[in-house]
Amino acid sequence: MKTSLSLGLAFMLFPFFSFAKNDSTLKKPTHYNLVLIVADDLGYGDLGFTGSTQIKTPHIDQLAADGVTFTQGYVSSAVCSPSRAGFITGINQVEFGHDNNLGGVEQGFDPEYNGLPFTQQTIADHLNKLGYVNGLIGKWHLGKEPQFHPLKRGFDEFWGYTGGGHDYFESHPDGKGYKEPLESNFKTPDPITYITDDVGNESVDFITRHKGEPFFLFAAFNAPHTPMQALEEDLALYQNIEDKKRRTYAAMVHRLDLNVGKIMQSLKDQGLSENTLVVFFSDNGGPADSNASINAPYRGQKGILLEGGIHVPFVMNLPGLLPKGMIYNEQVTSLDVVPTFLALAGDKETDMNMFTGVDLLPHLTGKSAPLANREMTWKFTISRAIREGDWKLVSIPDRLPMLYNLADDPSEENDLALKNIDKTTYLLKKLGTWDVNLPHPVFLEGAAWKKRQLELYDHKYQVRQPEVK
Repeated sequence: MKTSLSLGLAFMLFPFFSFAKNDSTLKKPTHYNLVLIVADDLGYGDLGFTGSTQIKTPHIDQLAADGVTFTQGYVSSAVCSPSRAGFITGINQVEFGHDNNLGGVEQGFDPEYNGLPFTQQTIADHLNKLGYVNGLIGKWHLGKEPQFHPLKRGFDEFWGYTGGGHDYFESHPDGKGYKEPLESNFKTPDPITYITDDVGNESVDFITRHKGEPFFLFAAFNAPHTPMQALEEDLALYQNIEDKKRRTYAAMVHRLDLNVGKIMQSLKDQGLSENTLVVFFSDNGGPADSNASINAPYRGQKGILLEGGIHVPFVMNLPGLLPKGMIYNEQVTSLDVVPTFLALAGDKETDMNMFTGVDLLPHLTGKSAPLANREMTWKFTISRAIREGDWKLVSIPDRLPMLYNLADDPSEENDLALKNIDKTTYLLKKLGTWDVNLPHPVFLEGAAWKKRQLELYDHKYQVRQPEVK
């Protein structure tokens, strides 16, 4: 069966994985805990298990080695807020008007609607009905107005900030933007040490306090999102990288890795590893032009719908149920997280057909057939894309549609649109029909971003790992 990443490429990128059967003698736990760890603006090629030659990430690599690695893991948008709206609801966010990134309120739009629409339930809303305690540690970015606050969207505990990013060292009581104060409903936040460490420590504290009951932890790191700020001790580890921004980025990813390890060690220390499903991915591809990330072997970056913007590192880990070291080569999406979590949590009431995503567990444990030739669609402001099997079409305003065969050309370097007119016409018709049936966006980001996104399609991207000196 053909897949969009050949088995040869997959095993070249993941040489140390092996398959292992589950121990069928394990007793089924009374409940499963759920942990979602999300990196922010992480480049696909910047982890050890995805082929990095510069950055060492042993803890995230171990998470992958002990679980299931998805070689074709996608998010539903190429930027932060709409991607989060998708994976926190399980529904493609453009189908309820959350197309744009959240910024200031554009003229003519009502600020009362400047956030995740109230028509949608979050994963926390669903889990509340099942007796779970839900905690968000870190970044929200789904609305700053009081009505959009995470504590009003199903979360029982919140420690973090409601905006789209934060300074790594400072916050001020009257601060705005990246210096806004941290908030919490269960403690007075301590002064920031280094915010990646603080998110890790607060996540461990959440696990410790709720170890005796079913819990959902959303550990929403802002690393390695700008501003580019790293600890001196981490910078020293990467002094061999000449480019200052790349060196800082590597140090920030290193610190992210340490804190993912901290969370995993906490689950082990509390005896929760076997009955906790941990999912790790990035909210979108790395913005190579602003944080020096590398999305190799994929072309593109955050903000656009080439693979570099939406194809992300993606891992699921549940030792008591999922195969250890499994490489899954069919397409999956962050939209699958909600139905997977709810099924594992024992939800019998929610209509799973409401979700764009699907429960992945039967497909990973052999109870259902692999998710072969899955159709996926994306829309983000000026860009639209559709993938069907190995074929992917991208449509933007200033040129003919672009068509790629991802099995043969994962880097999207060979546009086949004019050589395959029938396929181009077929996919463009399908994509256009989907697009015109979508609702209008409920808010807009600034118009200046449209031009910037268009220009990103013409950038030259690094699709090979750098040589290590």
